Amino acid sequence: MKMKAALEKKFNAQITLEFEASLVYRQLGIEMDQRDLPGMAGWLRRQADEEIVHANKFIDHLNDRDNHPVIGNITLPPSVAKIDSVLSCFEAALKHEQKVSESIRDLYRAAEADGDLDSRPLLNWFLDEQIEEEATVSEIVSRIELINDDGPGLLRLDAELAERPIRSTEPTAGK
Repeated sequence: MKMKAALEKKFNAQITLEFEASLVYRQLGIEMDQRDLPGMAGWLRRQADEEIVHANKFIDHLNDRDNHPVIGNITLPPSVAKIDSVLSCFEAALKHEQKVSESIRDLYRAAEADGDLDSRPLLNWFLDEQIEEEATVSEIVSRIELINDDGPGLLRLDAELAERPIRSTEPTAGK
């Protein structure tokens, strides 16, 4: 069933935010490359790719319901340009995840208010996903705070984050 225009607009805003999240992670990955931390840079790039997968889920949902997905204008938040440490990098990532989480909760509330039952499965998946996303980045932030500026500690964390598996941005890849 096609969703109402006002709800479609909110879904399109979420699509744009997911692409923004991808660019945030991509820029943060660049910042870690600049610090010669390839494991962290790779982890952030893979996170950027995952955000594209998320945008695609929303796009597919709108397409499947005969709505029209539209990507809006994307601007990186100023905080992403002010990365001066590994800690500030992952704090920026956590702040952005929190922004995305709140946006999804708002989208869920809007869908509920509209009586849009068809969006529930997708939005429930995203609510669970955001809990995981925030917890993961929060744990990294906590570990960086424990490490502080300890070089060997940062290099160990860098090596650990390098082990994150690579996934495709396309749902049909590997099938």
